[in-house]
Amino acid sequence: MEFKIFDTYEEASKYSADLVADVLKEKKDAVLGLATGSSPEGMYKELIALYKKGEIDFSEVKSVNLDEYVGLDGSHHQSYRYFMDVNLFNHVNIDKKNTHVPNGIAEDLLEGAKAYDELIDSMGSVDVQVLGIGPNGHIGFNEPGEELLVHTHVADLKEETIEANARFFESKEEVPTKAVTMGVGAILKSKKIILIASGKNKAWAVQQMASDVITTKIPATLLKLHPNVTVVLDQEAASLL
Repeated sequence: MEFKIFDTYEEASKYSADLVADVLKEKKDAVLGLATGSSPEGMYKELIALYKKGEIDFSEVKSVNLDEYVGLDGSHHQSYRYFMDVNLFNHVNIDKKNTHVPNGIAEDLLEGAKAYDELIDSMGSVDVQVLGIGPNGHIGFNEPGEELLVHTHVADLKEETIEANARFFESKEEVPTKAVTMGVGAILKSKKIILIASGKNKAWAVQQMASDVITTKIPATLLKLHPNVTVVLDQEAASLL
């Protein structure tokens, strides 16, 4: 696990985008594992800029997203499909048929989760997986607990996660309480992982990730089992290291 610390979020975002761009330059039909939320937003802006300069091409790229809220379809402005369209897909030459987000409105969520794992397996390995990290150490929506699930599943969101995400909604009551998320097993199968964290509210989780401990009660600590993880931080997120 390699830690890269930058003075600002903008610098961290540019570095993260360059790491993804290197993968795209090496493999035109790369499979990208993508994340939503405030952490990767700056990276997506940088990737769009690189695309507009003609430095990278998304025409053969496929993508799989980590998670989606249960109950929100892709037209909802807080769905993760909507986020990806607005923050990346609408601005580059990716074929949206090759972009995949878990189905949060499937009639049978468990069958939908199983189908998502099968879809990922059919693509081969994810070449680079982008992650954020929750203040409680969650990755995707794999929340702290006595045990974690390997495969894509329906997760109950912790109260602290709901409170953290309430800033994106009109009220806390509107925040979904469940999400479909890739499991830790799928994340760890990725060839390369880039975890982006910014802000003081992530500092504790980053500190735990840098410790000697591996525990399901801080899911991000399991990333220590992966051979190729780059953790990209701004000064505030790195403040407890």
